[in-house]
Amino acid sequence: MKVKPIILCGGAGTRLFPSSFKNNPKQFIDFGGWNLFQKTLERIKNSIYDYPVISSNQKYEKIIKLFLTKYKIKKYDLVLEPYKKNTAAAILSSALLDNIPNNQPLLFLPSDQLIEDDVLFNKAVKKNIKKLSGKNICIFGIKPTEPSSQFGYFLTKKNSDNVVSFVEKPSINLAKKIIKKNAYWNSGIFYLRKDSLITHYKKNQQSLLKICLKAVQKSKYKKSTYKLHKSSYAKAKEISFDYAILEKSKDIFGIKLNLLWSDLGSWRAITRLFQRIKNKYYKKENTFLKPWGKYFNLHRGEGFLIKELVVNKKSSTSLQKHKHRAEHWTITNGKPKVTIDKKIIYPNVNETIFIPLGSVHRVENNFSKPVKIIEAQVGKILKESDITRYADQYNRIK
Repeated sequence: MKVKPIILCGGAGTRLFPSSFKNNPKQFIDFGGWNLFQKTLERIKNSIYDYPVISSNQKYEKIIKLFLTKYKIKKYDLVLEPYKKNTAAAILSSALLDNIPNNQPLLFLPSDQLIEDDVLFNKAVKKNIKKLSGKNICIFGIKPTEPSSQFGYFLTKKNSDNVVSFVEKPSINLAKKIIKKNAYWNSGIFYLRKDSLITHYKKNQQSLLKICLKAVQKSKYKKSTYKLHKSSYAKAKEISFDYAILEKSKDIFGIKLNLLWSDLGSWRAITRLFQRIKNKYYKKENTFLKPWGKYFNLHRGEGFLIKELVVNKKSSTSLQKHKHRAEHWTITNGKPKVTIDKKIIYPNVNETIFIPLGSVHRVENNFSKPVKIIEAQVGKILKESDITRYADQYNRIK
């Protein structure tokens, strides 16, 4: 039997933009001719997969169908929530469709993650299908690239794939300790059979099971689209799958993946991504010379601009502020001196700095090697004219 991919596509992406900023959800953001939803659809174009189920919010129906047409996904089921109820309800309701057999292997894929080796990932899916039973749950783990408090971790028994404990978003110090014990990031990708999923909800979330079953049975269906019953779904508990099911289960095994992965949930993650792929975006017409060096516009998206700055030796940008944008800098080369208001810092390579809107700031290079920075500008106006200078060694203050 083929694996049924269920794509979770209801997130709002509020971590990237200010709450006052109208923006596309993260999975639909154009990062230069591609988006994360597209990458997820490409991942399941493999003979091991059945046609997908897509779980989302009703307000995203139009944009999802536009992308399904664009990327030539002709057969699918679309399950639309009238309200956001977190992943426990979304995962369950999308799996309860009558056309999914009880012993069907289900792969739940967040649509807002970037996996840079689909071949390796799909090999792991195929290899582990025989391990799935009517009782267990498989989770995919990512080898940490650094201690982080942004992700949950899991630990397995020594020389085994059986998960023995979870640590949800630990402090940096605790993350350092558990990484030494071979902990892996919990990717949020879940793999299990339908009968196992229902068994776990019967045991741990019986009320939620009844509510979601009713919402599916009374849903409005038209042209491969299920609109969940509004008044039934309104009663669903708002809780994540991790808390509702995963942390209560005793029968979990982990697939440990050693590949590049990111949920692109922060501008730090996005600037680091562009650091790796920047060569694809260099163009002569997007190169601008400055007295202190030069910058390259790598990609302009809706409400953001990704640039690379190169500050020459013994040079400095002006002491300046912006009225309409904040900036996120990832240092990729050199030893800069950075001023942010009354604070002076000396960030290391790979360190990320946030420049709040309206902060007076400057970057100086007092050494012989150039300073390089991947910069994400975020705001409603992203123009060079949005600079107020307070000090400048090149006499540009008017």
